Amino acid sequence: MAPVENTSADINVSNTTNARGNVILFDASKNEHFGIHENYKQFHHLIRGSWTVDVNKDELSSSQLQGVTILVLAGPQEMFSEGEFDAIKKFMESGGSVFVMLSEGGEKSSKTNVNFLLEEFGIMINNDCVVRTHYYKYFLPKECLIVNGVVNRGICQFVNKNVEDASQAIQFLYPFGATLNVAKPAVAILSSGSAAYPQNRPVCAFCKTYSQGKLVALGSGHMFSDKYIDKEENELVRRIIFALLSSPDSIQLHQIDAEDPDILDYEMVPDMCMMSERVQTCLQETAEDTNFIHDYTQLFSDNFYSVHLKHVASILDAYKELNIKHEPLKLIPPQFQIPFPPLQVAVFPPSFRDLNPPCLELYDLEEAFSSERSRLAQLANKCLSSKKIDKTHEEEVTDLEYFIKESAKILDVENVNSGSAQSILHSITLQIAEFKKNP
Repeated sequence: MAPVENTSADINVSNTTNARGNVILFDASKNEHFGIHENYKQFHHLIRGSWTVDVNKDELSSSQLQGVTILVLAGPQEMFSEGEFDAIKKFMESGGSVFVMLSEGGEKSSKTNVNFLLEEFGIMINNDCVVRTHYYKYFLPKECLIVNGVVNRGICQFVNKNVEDASQAIQFLYPFGATLNVAKPAVAILSSGSAAYPQNRPVCAFCKTYSQGKLVALGSGHMFSDKYIDKEENELVRRIIFALLSSPDSIQLHQIDAEDPDILDYEMVPDMCMMSERVQTCLQETAEDTNFIHDYTQLFSDNFYSVHLKHVASILDAYKELNIKHEPLKLIPPQFQIPFPPLQVAVFPPSFRDLNPPCLELYDLEEAFSSERSRLAQLANKCLSSKKIDKTHEEEVTDLEYFIKESAKILDVENVNSGSAQSILHSITLQIAEFKKNP
């Protein structure tokens, strides 16, 4: 589905002006996985017309965040210090906005501690990965296409879509992302939908503080990378997030969906690979409760399977009691004379593939198989039918030579192809003379 144009969202985002200015600061001090000069070039191209984009490569502080509207933490891969967290909190208390993105594996994979900041606002990014349970459009399961992931009906009203199911207002591609745990005061915005695993878990959350500070957490920073930002409606998701961060009043979130979102609880499953290496007995008993035997050879029992003759006498007595003759068993003669209906074996000759037709040129069958007399008659009729009244002497000589040569071919005269008509007549005359000599 093509991205839906929403001019109102663009106007609200681009006309946002406040005391802080119109500046977006991308933090690059923590070896961020995503950068505007690496894999966010198209993202940078979309926002630089309405925003002033800066990059911070030093430790975050209150002085560096002064005059900044939105702080973007695009996949940090190092630890934040306590002073940096305090500076970010003061930045939000003064009305600033923070946009945090990670990828699959969460903090454990990125080796960062950004959840320390998010947990104070009711958000935590889990150390998991969202995969699609069945194939649709994209071959890689981690490139998860979510078609019913809108949690709040206010998003559906913002994008001006008239759909029966508000959860299907936006279709977005969620690649290499993690799930979130969301609690008050945060609100879930997008979920993993019903076709992904974990099912119906938050993937994007929003929180607005009493001091007008805004926070958006997204479990997949790959959504807005150059490879995926133009897939499905990811660009529309980007505009929605920036509308929440810059002018949240433009999106009226549904209060019932915010209080009771349609999401499922996070269910933990055991690590089967780890448990397989920790084999334990099914019954736990202490040494005092059992007679522990140090010699393991005494644990074997040879009474289960044995060969002995103690029951032979009782078996011989059983023959007399049952009046059975004691003799070796005999073979029962089989009866082969059983009536069967007359049958005929269904044998079919093998069917071989027919030979290909001969590779011959087209030719006249009448001409090939007719007699010499017939062919000579046809040749004579052909030459006589082409006779003209005003034919010159040279033309008559030419026709006569043609008749002699073709007749020689029909009669298989020697030296047909080597000489002229005169040589052919000479050869025929010699053969007639030789024939007369030997009657």
